[in-house]
Amino acid sequence: MTAVPVLDADTMMMLQAREGDTASLETLLAKHRRHLVHLLYRLVQNQAVAEELAQEVFLRVYLSRHRYEASAKFATWLNRIATNRALNWLRDEKHARRSESLESVTPTGTRKQFQSGALGADSGMRREEMFAEIRGAVSALPERQRSAVVMHKYLEMDYVSIAEALSTTVPSVKSILFRAYSVLRHRLGHLDRCRA
Repeated sequence: MTAVPVLDADTMMMLQAREGDTASLETLLAKHRRHLVHLLYRLVQNQAVAEELAQEVFLRVYLSRHRYEASAKFATWLNRIATNRALNWLRDEKHARRSESLESVTPTGTRKQFQSGALGADSGMRREEMFAEIRGAVSALPERQRSAVVMHKYLEMDYVSIAEALSTTVPSVKSILFRAYSVLRHRLGHLDRCRA
């Protein structure tokens, strides 16, 4: 006797949506909207763009609902669509993002937000500066590495889910993450020394 795979509730609802049940699709999209926007924001670092990309992802889900196959969980399929859309946006906007980051640095190389002289006056400000530096280092990673780090570290996704979202293998994900974390350790190692 062949075992029938057990499908989770979201996958079942997507299969119903595939058959024309629009209420199931609306329920799914409402349920996953917050997570999706959060994932997209972590990837593109812009709330307005994340909201816009989420709408595009939802439209793609709607348009491709008839081709949905239950070979992966709905959430994994949704993450893959979102990650691909974010990576495409990042590639398209690469030049504009570089221009913006250059504008935030003064001719002397200091960041504009810290010119007030209040730098270091408050541990909260130092902590915010440290987080900004970490976000900057993650943002500077190549797209696939950044996506893998965001999914692994911030969204706490496992290797299998990341591999499915990036359309690659688990060993490839481990390699991507190893390279990304090596770069981050090199760029941010001084933060550990500062805290010691």
